[in-house]
Amino acid sequence: MNVTEIMQTSLQTVRPGATVAEAITTLVDAHVMGLPVLDRDGRLIGVLSTSDVLQAIAESAGQDEREAVFDTMVEELMTREPKTIGPNATVKDAAQQMLYLEVHRLFVVDHSKLVGVVSQSDVVRTVAMHGADTMSTASP
Repeated sequence: MNVTEIMQTSLQTVRPGATVAEAITTLVDAHVMGLPVLDRDGRLIGVLSTSDVLQAIAESAGQDEREAVFDTMVEELMTREPKTIGPNATVKDAAQQMLYLEVHRLFVVDHSKLVGVVSQSDVVRTVAMHGADTMSTASP
């Protein structure tokens, strides 16, 4: 089974110049833990996750610095060079990469275009619904 069969394709994104407060609103509204950051040309340049935001708040010294995090631009907190996978990769490939890279999601990129995201939850859901044998078999 390929990642294209289990990936999420209805993606919320954020621009690097958006504020963290705007990104948090999008994260909450979309019920996701990370947002792909796209440049003006629609290329994937980073990811802003809830972990990035929480880490910035935790590292802030004092109330004023913590509050300032929300006015910070996304590009200052985002993780650059997000981990990606191709659309023809198997679910097993995705699971192995997530474990090896210690990430919760992989962005699916086809010819430099973001086409979806596959998360650990998507992999677990697939195994629960279809069994572990579907992870390594490629679709015809």
